[in-house]
Amino acid sequence: MSFTFTPERRAKLDALVTRYPKKQAALLPALRLAEEQAGCIDFDAMEHIAEILDVSPAKVLGVFTFYTHYRRPGTGKFLVQVCATLPCALRGAESVFDRLASELGIGQDETTKDGMFTLKKVECLASCGSAVCVQVNDDYYENITADKVPDLIRQLKEKK
Repeated sequence: MSFTFTPERRAKLDALVTRYPKKQAALLPALRLAEEQAGCIDFDAMEHIAEILDVSPAKVLGVFTFYTHYRRPGTGKFLVQVCATLPCALRGAESVFDRLASELGIGQDETTKDGMFTLKKVECLASCGSAVCVQVNDDYYENITADKVPDLIRQLKEKK
């Protein structure tokens, strides 16, 4: 196992665990701490978390794969997630996704060759009133249309 929490992050996790009736309930924050430390969550990190929280690695993997917002190895600098649930779908999510794919030259779950962008269709981003919603890393972009995609990409590239 090559991933180990730094002493500071381990102390943070230990403090978080005390806030829950069972330490296994700290799984989501533990994943976030691993992601903050390593930039993504790999199998070594999942095994380390499983050991600390006394859960099986399969349980950690199941939770990790259920939530799309955790960064996987190979994820680009900008993780672009397009909401595909009904409110966004009715307001053009498919055309927004297709325009992003066309402009970036990638498809679902792919990363641009330069490592800048990873594109995903995801379920609800909890911004139904401002559909179409696109989440880029931790930022929401709301009321996105296919016509707004080139400006969005330009803004992101300027953030390099």
